[in-house]
Amino acid sequence: MQKEINIHFEVIENYNALNDEEKKLFDAAMNIRKIAYAPYSQFLVGCAVLLENGEIFTGTNQENAAYPSGLCAERTTIFWTAANFPEQKIKKLFVIGAPKDATSSTPIPPCGACRQSILEYEARQKDLIEIYFASLDGEIFKTKSIRDLLPFSFDSSFL
Repeated sequence: MQKEINIHFEVIENYNALNDEEKKLFDAAMNIRKIAYAPYSQFLVGCAVLLENGEIFTGTNQENAAYPSGLCAERTTIFWTAANFPEQKIKKLFVIGAPKDATSSTPIPPCGACRQSILEYEARQKDLIEIYFASLDGEIFKTKSIRDLLPFSFDSSFL
C-alpha cells in the first residue's frame, strides 16, 4: 500500500507582498543576519520571532570551532525568548539565510533539529507558530505550523 502526504504552504512573491507586521519581521531577520557569527561556513542566518504581546526578538546562528557545538538562528532565538518570556506565546517565526556575500538566494527552511525544537514549542504553548522562510530578495514561503515541514513528527505523545 502506498500513501501520500501533502504539505501546505503559501508562496509570497516578494517583500512588497508582505503585510506591515510581516515586513517588520522580515526586516528584523534581515538586519540581525548581518551580524551572525559564522566564521567557518560563512552562511549567515537571521531569525525573528513575534510574541503574542507584539514584541519582536531576534537571533543569529552561532558557530563554534568544535563543531557541532554551534547553534542555528532559529534555536538561538526561540530558546532565549522562551527562557526570558516563558508565559508569552510565539506567534510567528521568520528566518532568512544565505552565504555571507550573496546578493540573492532561495528560501532556506529550518533544519531538522530546528524543526523538532519548534515543534516542542508549539506543543508547549498549545498553539501554532507560523513559519516564514525567505530569500534575500525574492520568494517567501509561509506555513501555518511546523507540522507542515515535519509531517512525521516525534512529540511527547510517544513517551
